[in-house]
Amino acid sequence: MTNTATQRCAHKIAIEAKEFLIPSDTPGIELRIRNKRLAATEPFGADRTLLLIHGATFPSESLFDVPLGGVSFMDDLAKHGYDVYALDVRGYGGSTRPAEMDQPAGQNAPIVRTETAVRHLGSAVNYLLKNLNLATLNLLGMSWGGTVAGAYTSQNNDKIAKLILVAPQWLSATPAPIDKGGALGAYRVIPVPEMKERWLSAAPEHKRADLLPEGWFDQWASATIATDPRSDAQGTQTIRAPSGAVQDIREYWTAGKPFYDPGEITSPTLLVHAEWDIDAPLDLTLEFFKSLTGARFKQWVEIGEGTHMVLLEKNRGQAFSAIRSFLDEENATAK
Repeated sequence: MTNTATQRCAHKIAIEAKEFLIPSDTPGIELRIRNKRLAATEPFGADRTLLLIHGATFPSESLFDVPLGGVSFMDDLAKHGYDVYALDVRGYGGSTRPAEMDQPAGQNAPIVRTETAVRHLGSAVNYLLKNLNLATLNLLGMSWGGTVAGAYTSQNNDKIAKLILVAPQWLSATPAPIDKGGALGAYRVIPVPEMKERWLSAAPEHKRADLLPEGWFDQWASATIATDPRSDAQGTQTIRAPSGAVQDIREYWTAGKPFYDPGEITSPTLLVHAEWDIDAPLDLTLEFFKSLTGARFKQWVEIGEGTHMVLLEKNRGQAFSAIRSFLDEENATAK
């Protein structure tokens, strides 16, 4: 299934938007990929092709393609000449929802563990490489998606030209903010409007008022709720998110066991972090950066006055620019 549309973004640049489903490694499970690129553009090379993967709670469209201020992250990449794709893992966004998500959450164990997401990412990478006739592509993961992207790259460096990790997970001696404790069901139900208080609470009180420009949160919330058709149709203002990532936080990251070895990543790597990120605190992020011992080239960019959701905040342009600069940097592929 393919849906294609052409939109106008900033500066009157025509961007082509397309959505399509690909098979996963599991019969009956299809994965949604969203694509944006400049219309009527010649084929892109590996250096201009980028795949994005979301975190544990919100799907790719919610994190990467809400046009705040008229431009989304995907729009920004597309208008600068990138062929950008965004993957939804099963249970998120436009990908197949497992049957457990149509039952009460407590009836089943947590679903969509990190190992499943890594396999899905592999399906997406292989599909794109084959259909775009490329040997490699660039990869970006945010939060839990950074774990998925890092784990995949550690096993498939030959397929990833450059790796970008935005606020990735790392070992912690304290519970993660996303883990509310107690028994976990198959999935979580997230009241989206209530996210605003938690989001802003990461910033100093005197800085909260201008973290999100006027109207941005409401626009983001409406777009996010719409990514879960069942919840949207019921008018609950919630979305459902699989609990597998939270279970893995308990079994790996807060149990002192890394899910994978970052030292096995040899692809050039960029780490993007924001000053007020309480989900990936500064000290843990530093330890993660130190663990990237095998990368041919690595950089760390720190964004001031931003939280875990920096790609959706007032200073997101700084992150956008840093990511594009890293992708454009010729030395990042030097050995």
